[in-house]
Amino acid sequence: MVWTGTWVSDRLGIELAGDDELRGLLGLALRRNPKRAHLLVSGVLGKHVPQLPSVVHGHGVTLGRRVRALLGTEEAARAVVLGYAETATALGHAVADGLETAPYLHSTRRPVASVPSAGGFEESHSHATSHLLLPEDPAFFDRGGEAGRGPLVLVDDEFSTGNTVLNTLRDLHARHPRDHYVIVALVDMRAPGDAGRLAAFAEETGARVDVVAHARGTVRLPEDVLARGLRLVEEQDGGTADPLVPCAPAAAPVRLELCWPAGLPDGGRHGFTPDHRARLREALPAMAARIVDGLGGPEQVGRVLVLGFEELMYAPLVLARALEEAGLDVRFSTTTRSPVLAVDDPGYAIRTRLAFPAHDDPADGPGERYAYNVAGGGFDTVLAVVDSAADTPALHAPGGLLAQLATAAPRVALAVVPAHTPVPRTPDRQEPPVLPAPLRGPDFSSYEPDDVGWLLQDLSAVRLEAPVEEREEAVQRGGAHYAESLPVEYQPTEEYQELYRDALAGSAARIARAVGTVTELVLAERSPRPVLVSLARAGTPVGVLMRRWARHRHGTELPHYAVSIVRGRGIDANALRWLAAHHDPADVVFVDGWTGKGAITRELADALAGFPGFDPEIAVLADPGSCVRTYGTREDFLIPSACLNSTVSGLISRTVLRDDLVGPHDYHGAKFYRELSGSDVSRDFVAAVEARFDEVADTVDQQVKEAASADRAPTWEGWAAVERISEEQGIHDVNLVKPGVGETTRVLLRRVPWKILARRGAGADLAHIRLLAEQRGVPVEERDDLPYTCVGLIHPRYTRGATGADGKAVGSA
Repeated sequence: MVWTGTWVSDRLGIELAGDDELRGLLGLALRRNPKRAHLLVSGVLGKHVPQLPSVVHGHGVTLGRRVRALLGTEEAARAVVLGYAETATALGHAVADGLETAPYLHSTRRPVASVPSAGGFEESHSHATSHLLLPEDPAFFDRGGEAGRGPLVLVDDEFSTGNTVLNTLRDLHARHPRDHYVIVALVDMRAPGDAGRLAAFAEETGARVDVVAHARGTVRLPEDVLARGLRLVEEQDGGTADPLVPCAPAAAPVRLELCWPAGLPDGGRHGFTPDHRARLREALPAMAARIVDGLGGPEQVGRVLVLGFEELMYAPLVLARALEEAGLDVRFSTTTRSPVLAVDDPGYAIRTRLAFPAHDDPADGPGERYAYNVAGGGFDTVLAVVDSAADTPALHAPGGLLAQLATAAPRVALAVVPAHTPVPRTPDRQEPPVLPAPLRGPDFSSYEPDDVGWLLQDLSAVRLEAPVEEREEAVQRGGAHYAESLPVEYQPTEEYQELYRDALAGSAARIARAVGTVTELVLAERSPRPVLVSLARAGTPVGVLMRRWARHRHGTELPHYAVSIVRGRGIDANALRWLAAHHDPADVVFVDGWTGKGAITRELADALAGFPGFDPEIAVLADPGSCVRTYGTREDFLIPSACLNSTVSGLISRTVLRDDLVGPHDYHGAKFYRELSGSDVSRDFVAAVEARFDEVADTVDQQVKEAASADRAPTWEGWAAVERISEEQGIHDVNLVKPGVGETTRVLLRRVPWKILARRGAGADLAHIRLLAEQRGVPVEERDDLPYTCVGLIHPRYTRGATGADGKAVGSA
């Protein structure tokens, strides 16, 4: 491959430096992406640049053989391979081919109702960030035999900042800790400042981490490259993608029957075993022969491009490889979600672009998709290979993928691989026992019995509390999950309680307006008889108030339950089973107090992928992170229920999920702190807000009317701000950045805070924050550029000898 990066380098000053082999692997292009200006375009990946199938597959197989040599035969036989969607799905497959004995799974952005999520993570620089892990076999990550879990091999096309890999490692190590990880990439492009972060993870967890790559180098970026890159994109084409103009009717594509083997998965979305690999290899020659015959023989095919479809890369790749072995002139690439600027210049890696609508009914809604360097490639035939989920009317419509391909090649053919429908395996096939009824006050919680039913088990008799410092150190070292223990309940000083009372008096009407607005929106847009299900425990006071509003304003008694959701481990599946057995899932509306960066919003959407009928959209009192469309307000203000812990939430603890306490047919657990009844203000809080319902009714009606015609689509601007703060503060972990007044309060009450960022001039909303920070010796840094009122930063490298941002020892409250 000729180096195709000079166009970008000359205009933006981006430099590619590294091994001699690097410029044979990479070119440069510009993204339409506000998070990263440039795109490293691989010439051997088979995504953006059509390439010989043997070259694409061979690079992955070579990496797999290097991993096999690194591990040794015995350890390689215990390994599992995980690839990243969408770009590295085929590369990961090929690495597993090189290892020979390893099963393979790749992440996906396509939820499947029958398969519960085994985890997920974020790709911070991507335009579509959420990844799901949906193995058909729930024991996929536990492979390894009597010696314990074997090595985990993570495969991506490039290793740049290391953020995505670290997010994955933290998520998987918390669920399935192991002793050895191997990171595999075509190119290792980490900057010097990023190189030590894997070593830090290894030191924290005691695990070995190796990196295997074909080439190493760095990208040198001018400080203002993002802004200049976006301006350059706008100059070239106005900053928008090609308009989706319907093409003239084209001849129907030739539909080819592959006779794909029955029961053989179409790829690694739900797991691909060595037995699957062997079956596919055996079937490939016959499928290649059918393709050639269906196209009229080798002479009629000419120069052919086999074009895969987003995550479906491996099946089209090995079909193309089989055609290549049969003597055809074949290239391979795939369609993609990634929006990239096309410039017809020899010094630029993306010469042409075809744009078309998504045609597989994606979970995140409709959008444009792209095929690069297809037009102008000199292809006589383009064979599009999709799975059956993507063989929709949109694929065949004017302006759809097939019509766009017809403008780029004389002949278009279509082959459809049956999309694999997983049958989840469970270790216990017996009918689960009948689940207990919800717990209610006064036996569990200080709320009225009708206010909320807790789909939890009572762990009040179990000692679960641990000092804040011990919990923080265990969590950050990967030895424990935050839901396996409880922080010692903070008992507020009289000065702090006075702040709470002042905050409640000053904001009760404001909260009442938000409660009324979000409740009316739920009644109007979600269900006339909604079943409120609050996320314990921050969502529970809000659920109680929404129930009270519906009764006060409409005389309607709404059911309200509280369930547990745990970041990184999902929602309580048994609670969902109980809800589905007693209510229509379509009526269930999940309720939370506020959004920060939206992590729980994403967690809920991922967790509900395996439970059809439930709507994952959360209704919240306040949405400062712009993560949902059903909310009472988007202001970031002090909600007094965030000031305290159990004493404003029915005397219920945070929820607990620990294997020795919560069995497969148990609800998640929590404690009822009866001994704190003398300090309980849960009912007082609800009464103070409910007393303001009448005075805010007219304002609520007006706000609901305005909301009905407003654009309330989530922008996720809070998530973008958190990513920026994480990087500029050198934390490199979005889970340690807690935005908003509510989340900052939690940091100060329950975690080991590092420092607080506060919007200058925030005033009374931050009085309790400043007091808590003073009590814990945590510095407060005032800023003018915060989208939130404040942001709490958890200590990024905490041990009990750690210090705060000001160099002082961090103490507990």
